[in-house]
Amino acid sequence: MTPGTARVFRRVRTVSTVAALFAVAVSMTASLFGAAGTAQWQVWLAVAALAVGIPHGAMDHLVTVPSMQPARMALFILGYLAVTALVVVAILQWNVIGFIAVVVMSAVHFGVGDAAFLRQLSTQRSRVPWFVYALPAGALPVVVPLTSAQADAALTLVNPGLVAWDQGTAPLLLGATLVAGVVGVVWLVIARQYRDAVDLIALGLLALLTPPLVAFAVYFGLWHAQRHTARLVLELPGATARAEHSAAAGFVKAVLPGLPALIGTLVIAGGLTWWTGGSLPNDYLWIVLVVIWALTVPHMALTWRLDRQALTDDSASSQSSFSTVSASSSSSSDT
Repeated sequence: MTPGTARVFRRVRTVSTVAALFAVAVSMTASLFGAAGTAQWQVWLAVAALAVGIPHGAMDHLVTVPSMQPARMALFILGYLAVTALVVVAILQWNVIGFIAVVVMSAVHFGVGDAAFLRQLSTQRSRVPWFVYALPAGALPVVVPLTSAQADAALTLVNPGLVAWDQGTAPLLLGATLVAGVVGVVWLVIARQYRDAVDLIALGLLALLTPPLVAFAVYFGLWHAQRHTARLVLELPGATARAEHSAAAGFVKAVLPGLPALIGTLVIAGGLTWWTGGSLPNDYLWIVLVVIWALTVPHMALTWRLDRQALTDDSASSQSSFSTVSASSSSSSDT
């Protein structure tokens, strides 16, 4: 990892953690003023945060198969979109079964992706297995919002058919997730990986103290997507080169190619909302979520190669271990 890309990683990590804690502060302030139960601001905030996260998966075709010829690349993209379309239809047809599959898949993808991000950021070998962080990092932002006391109200707002999706297992799922979070934090603190522990604490606070819609949307758009985009900087030569001069320029270089996907997703979601007889903003949010979940299926499959490489590479490079850089290194490079 070059100095420029390392700077991108550290700054993105700081911004994503601050964003999660800021969302907690906003939600608690709204609660003090009696606005915590106001649905509309949550829906629009969720749509905005989800939109921010959409571009991060738009480079899958270039990152996973960069040397493919144009004709084969076109077929690859068509196949990618066909899989997405089939998943959209499946979720719309079988809401609950599709939703459960998405919950499991998302928790795995988020946790593994975040663990891979930290391993690529590292400069020293960790004494903590990567899954100790990955399990709670994936489950906290997904499982906790869906099993909290506010979950039924949020699901009713999005799609009433999803209420009671857990078939009475919510307390067990919530308890297991919180235990995994506590174990992860304690283990990381014992290993003196304090910054990693702060990340898990921030995710726990986001999941527990913000409304479910806000928790998931902020995590997806301002945490997961941003960290994945930072990883893309390593894979895109143009972004890597720009990062040596400016961390922001390198990051933006990895974001811009995904903007057409953002526009396309929002337009398609609007069309599906109209076609199914839905209305703004609630039904639109449901369709946006469905499209994002559907895109996650091929996205998860294609990014698994990068995740596995980051988590299993034991070479002497800076991407080969899982822990945080020292506090002094982080503070000096972020200035």
